[in-house]
Amino acid sequence: QVQLVESGGGSVQAGGSLRLSCVASAIYSNSCMGWFRQAPGKEREGVAHRDNFSSIAYYADSVKGRFTISQDNAKKTVYLQMNSLKPEDSAMYYCAAGFRLYDGTCRWGTYWGQGTQVTVSS
Repeated sequence: QVQLVESGGGSVQAGGSLRLSCVASAIYSNSCMGWFRQAPGKEREGVAHRDNFSSIAYYADSVKGRFTISQDNAKKTVYLQMNSLKPEDSAMYYCAAGFRLYDGTCRWGTYWGQGTQVTVSS
């Protein structure tokens, strides 16, 4: 069982920055940690995730070059630094812990945080 608690959301103008934090009750080396978002009327989508075995980070095309996922294992905290925010980045952001499969892919769906709202105004 992994518990996740996000923080750091808020309202910002376009071009601004926010840093989301996710404190996990545990982070395992054979796991993945990621950030997803869901805007009203849209499906939840992956934003960024990190393979804890290889330490490789992956990003959605829409956020590449603007968002950075990082992790502090001592603090059991995953961060999402969001720069150059756009109105289309507005959504509820969720932290997730996933299982790392043998082929390096991640399986999500079991552990989610409660979400933190990000609103970007133009």
